[in-house]
Amino acid sequence: MKKIILLASLGFAALIAQAKEVVIDVRSPAEYAEGHVSGALNIEHSEIAKEISKFNIAKDDKIVLYCRSGRRSAIALESLKQLGYLRLENYGGLEEARQRLKQAAASEGSRN
Repeated sequence: MKKIILLASLGFAALIAQAKEVVIDVRSPAEYAEGHVSGALNIEHSEIAKEISKFNIAKDDKIVLYCRSGRRSAIALESLKQLGYLRLENYGGLEEARQRLKQAAASEGSRN
């Protein structure tokens, strides 16, 4: 039994290691054009449930969502949760998202 649990844990760890991180700006295209996190996809919060499949994002990929204040990204998070996406984070507004992503990148760089 312990061997099965260990193998399952290792399999899950390998799955997480292969998962990617995707940053999604859920504001309007006009807001996105005014400025966004580098590399962020733009999918409006009201369209995310039907548009997410176009981007080949796996259910176990980490998805970071942001908007202007965090309200629309919270709505998008709930929509994605209902679709079965597992690793969702609401980073709030644009500036907060930039800050948190910058800190995460610095933290990741110090581990390597």
